[in-house]
Amino acid sequence: TTPALTAKVEYGEGVPAKTVLEEFKLLEAEEPLLNVSWEERLEEIRVHILGIVQLEILQELMAERFRRKIRFGECQVSYRETIGNTVLGCGHFEPLRHYAEVHLRLSPGAPGSGITSDSECHTDVLAQNWQNLIRTHVLEKSHRGVLTGAPLTDVRVTLLAGRAHLKHTEGGDFRQAVYRAVRQGLMQAESVLLEPWYSFTAEADAALAGRILSDIPRMGGRYEAPVTGRNGRVAVTGTCPVAQMQAYARELTALGKGRTQLSLAFEAYHPCTPAQQQYLAEQTGYDPERDVENTPDSVFCSHGAGYPVKWNEAPAQMHIQLK
Repeated sequence: TTPALTAKVEYGEGVPAKTVLEEFKLLEAEEPLLNVSWEERLEEIRVHILGIVQLEILQELMAERFRRKIRFGECQVSYRETIGNTVLGCGHFEPLRHYAEVHLRLSPGAPGSGITSDSECHTDVLAQNWQNLIRTHVLEKSHRGVLTGAPLTDVRVTLLAGRAHLKHTEGGDFRQAVYRAVRQGLMQAESVLLEPWYSFTAEADAALAGRILSDIPRMGGRYEAPVTGRNGRVAVTGTCPVAQMQAYARELTALGKGRTQLSLAFEAYHPCTPAQQQYLAEQTGYDPERDVENTPDSVFCSHGAGYPVKWNEAPAQMHIQLK
């Protein structure tokens, strides 16, 4: 199951973040789905969850195990990014006494496939040990998309060519070249923002069925023909974006005065509408060129010194020119 929401952990002034993070990591060891992360950019601890009920359980666990009182910030939907077309990305890393160059093809992967890696590079061009290392670097990191900085998924990364230096290449050089090549490719790609959807079953008295059936399409969801049980209650199943459905659970409880039931499960990630994608990109205000930890630029060497070259100018300076 994929966590569709994230929430910020609030733990009071004067408590070291490191301590709270370690406590969460202990819980995570028993419950891997917790997916606790430290967001360097925001300097905050975030938990990844399937639904709001999980937060209450976490609060109880932290109080019970560590006598730690915590609260959670507002839940945010966990978006992903992918690409809609095939592009070539290149990365070069050559500060003094270092050297690596990588050429990759990024293409859209099957929905739900994550990041996959393969090679079309002959071992005469680049030795197998370097190719294995490149594959490791492609798969080891959660790459960010360039639209909102959301985690990248469903992209097939194919190694086309690469070059090492007999004397100056170290393992970490290919890591730098790979990360830069992925980003350089993404800068040219058509970015697609994906949002999580729930599959749901809503049960309510017959009098409420009509209301539910008009609410679902309004939220951008889809449903199947309702089923009426012997007790006169109606069950509606379907799928709906998490962003809309998250608040609807409370609304439905209020409407049915506690006689309604809504069960939710993660279904899949689907592309956002173009209008929604544009809105979320503007809201996030993410600038991939200013994300120094995930730069698309390359580093070349001249007269014994390394110098940066912007991502859009780098291809012309690459040492391998693919036909």
